[in-house]
Amino acid sequence: MFDQDGTKLRSIAWREVFPWLALFRSFRIAIDARVLLPAAAGVVLTVAGWSLLGRAFFQTDQPVGWMAEYQATSLGTIDAAVPDRPGLGPLSGRLGFRAFRPTAWHPADPFFGSWVHLSRPLMELFRPEASVASVTCMVLCGLWALAVWSLFGGMIVRMAVVQFAAEERVGIMPTFRFALIKWPSYFLAPLLPVVGIVLCAIGVFLPSLLANFDLGLVLVGLVWPFALVLGFIMALLLLGLLFGWPLMAATISAEGTDSFDALSRSYAYVFQRPLHYLFYALVAAGFGAIGWVLVANFAAGIVTMTHWAASWAVVEGRMAALVGSPNELGEIAGVGTALISFWVGCVKLLAVGFLYGYFFTASGCIYLLLRRDVDATEMDEVYQDADATEPSYGLPPMRYDEAGAPEVGNSGAENSPEAD
Repeated sequence: MFDQDGTKLRSIAWREVFPWLALFRSFRIAIDARVLLPAAAGVVLTVAGWSLLGRAFFQTDQPVGWMAEYQATSLGTIDAAVPDRPGLGPLSGRLGFRAFRPTAWHPADPFFGSWVHLSRPLMELFRPEASVASVTCMVLCGLWALAVWSLFGGMIVRMAVVQFAAEERVGIMPTFRFALIKWPSYFLAPLLPVVGIVLCAIGVFLPSLLANFDLGLVLVGLVWPFALVLGFIMALLLLGLLFGWPLMAATISAEGTDSFDALSRSYAYVFQRPLHYLFYALVAAGFGAIGWVLVANFAAGIVTMTHWAASWAVVEGRMAALVGSPNELGEIAGVGTALISFWVGCVKLLAVGFLYGYFFTASGCIYLLLRRDVDATEMDEVYQDADATEPSYGLPPMRYDEAGAPEVGNSGAENSPEAD
């Protein structure tokens, strides 16, 4: 291949031609231990909080709508997403937009599944048959998930945008401090559209009280066009919130701004470039599904190979009971099997953490791509937060001798014995 002056072109900058190829780096970032650990912590806290709320509001054995999937779920079922043996278990019957298995809380794929899972309280909130208890429970579940992932999701997306933009690996503690400082912005950004929806709903609710009377119904019919306008605003706010909330955390992490800027940018990107957003999401979902197969099977392989090696030392019947029926071994042996199950669960929990870590990592990359499309901002531009613990290397301080002539000295010279 030759350019205009006849010089042979030896390479093509594919990322300049196809910037969305940066999404393929999401997998490499998501399998980093610095991402898996906060993602696993977020999963445990989310499941624990939703389980407690589900049992507190619905103390019955009968299924109760959305919370039926959570009443019977405990922390021990988190690792049900990971197969016991390597195979195509993560793909069989659970691809696409289906986010849950009947007995476990976990998404079916890293991107769309995680998005549906974390958005579920908001989506179920607008079901017309929901009772007061259901609405209250869903509101609390949504606030709890938002509080948890405002910290851990903020950490993950901060690591991701810095690595995408500057090729720098940020440690857990600097990102934890950043997410902790920015936690109010992470938490409030998705709540601002909800406040607007509630205000518009009140504007429709109050005049609708007159519909209980015949003459009042006539008056309501006269002002119904205004109610439809408020309904249009509510639908617009809800649509932007459902698709834009992952971009809000990415905005704060990449720009170092507040929740108002996150709200403005996320809505602008969603409505100005919807097809770009959809394309990036599909690429991220497809590549994430392949990555999930690898991660889940690798975790299953770790457990399988460990059991295989141990089976050579343990008699056959005892090993089968240890893996399948630990209660048959007695109380003392039960302690050992419980410890083994705990450590196996930790391995699977890290694999489940990949689902959410990949989601927030890919969301950060999608934000940078949409920012490039809408604002023409290069992907390597990201807010750099100077760590206060890192030493600064500037010019040495200016000193003056006895005659008043300036001279350059060491930064610590004034406090050294020679300075006296």
